[in-house]
Amino acid sequence: MIRWLLIPCLCALVIPSALHAQAKKRQPNIIFIMADDHANAAIGAYKSWLGPVVKTPNLDKLARQGIRFTNSMVTNSICTPSRAAILTGQYSHKNGVYTLADQLDKNRQHLAHFLRQLGYQTAMIGKWHLGIDPTGFDYWNILPGQGVYINPRLRAMGMTKKGLKEYKGQYSTDVITDLSLEWLKKRDKKKPFMLFCHFKAPHRPWDPAPRFKDLYKGVMIPEPETLQDDYKGRAKQVGNIKMRIGQDFSKRDLQMDIPKDKSAEELRKWAYQHYLKRYLSCIAAVDENVGRLMAYLDAEGLTEDTIVIYTSDQGFFLGEHGWYDKRLMYEPCLTTPLIIRWPGQTKPGTVNDDMILNIDHAPTFLDIAGAAAKKEMQGKSYKSILQGKTPPGWRQSIYYRYWMHLDGSHNVPAHYGVRTRRHTLIHYYGKHLDMKGARKMNLMPEWELFDRQKDPRQIRNVYADPTYAATVRELRVELDRLRREFGDER
Repeated sequence: MIRWLLIPCLCALVIPSALHAQAKKRQPNIIFIMADDHANAAIGAYKSWLGPVVKTPNLDKLARQGIRFTNSMVTNSICTPSRAAILTGQYSHKNGVYTLADQLDKNRQHLAHFLRQLGYQTAMIGKWHLGIDPTGFDYWNILPGQGVYINPRLRAMGMTKKGLKEYKGQYSTDVITDLSLEWLKKRDKKKPFMLFCHFKAPHRPWDPAPRFKDLYKGVMIPEPETLQDDYKGRAKQVGNIKMRIGQDFSKRDLQMDIPKDKSAEELRKWAYQHYLKRYLSCIAAVDENVGRLMAYLDAEGLTEDTIVIYTSDQGFFLGEHGWYDKRLMYEPCLTTPLIIRWPGQTKPGTVNDDMILNIDHAPTFLDIAGAAAKKEMQGKSYKSILQGKTPPGWRQSIYYRYWMHLDGSHNVPAHYGVRTRRHTLIHYYGKHLDMKGARKMNLMPEWELFDRQKDPRQIRNVYADPTYAATVRELRVELDRLRREFGDER
């Protein structure tokens, strides 16, 4: 009788431990690959006007194997704030990183800390760009600031800020991948891992790897329909933005003199060809190295247990409206590529149009790891969307805000707005709010409204059109609601 009484007691001691071990085993590995300024138009799978020429076989393969999002967006289209939003799951006004001049609070707990608490080993390799040394990671090796493409220098965890290692004769994208693979090989194989592999490319000044410098030689790059945009009917502040292809390029951008004997239209067409060839050649190395990471997972038998995410910190203008760069609440830079492969969970070849924000990544990864989102996070988990089920009440509108009012190099006005499935309403509020990196200059407030169903190129501002009066009222009410919801009413 005593023996029979002991058996349940022993089971009570063993079963929870076994369940805990099974739960740990179920935690998938996560590789978060992020490029810098990679527009979704520059990926073959997104089927843009560049589709006939862009060469991204590995990213296209990843899209066939997983899910491709068409409405992945950022909350602030500029590098440092976007990276802070991804880590914290919060808007700029909550995490304190508004502009390129701001630093992430070194005492702030973020995604890497939380995953470590869940048993993950974490690494950050490549472009960090948050002003402080990385926190919450078991290992890091980062570029100093933006870094350079050729002969890059990186600083490993434990080194002083002067302790940079130069990789002579090597290319930044290759080095970042080499270091990522080295860490994967040396990791504790008993634990799940979260690897942030962050490329510098294809950020300006678009220096391709020597092996790809002639990749598009002799190729005529198709032009976007709005390359010769004259900005008529748009907010006056938009016409003053200094991101015009050719006119606002430097010699360094194209590695050649900018001709002075061409008309504005001719110069834009000429510069566009050189710009896109350099930009797309940088992406060729990104795509090749994504392939290297995928090959490693296959070779080590890790593919089935690893979620792979490919995205960018924001989108980028590739000649739309005659522009390069980002910052604005226009589709090319508001939207980002987002391709995710989760074997056994995501249906291969899926295309999803749910609205995903970069503040959603942190709560999603916590959800996947078996934990609830932190209460301070403003994003939502899209785990169930990856599994083919959009949650009831999923967002139908998004709030956006860019804070760097009339920064010296690009002259982009601060603005905020709301985007729905059909419309984009933007308010250039015309004043400086004493944020770092912004000039103290006030302008007359202006509004833009685009009906993207009728005007997908966003060239007709219908804010003052009487037929859109009801739409304006509805969107302004929604904009006010979102600003209250997210606590941004300044």
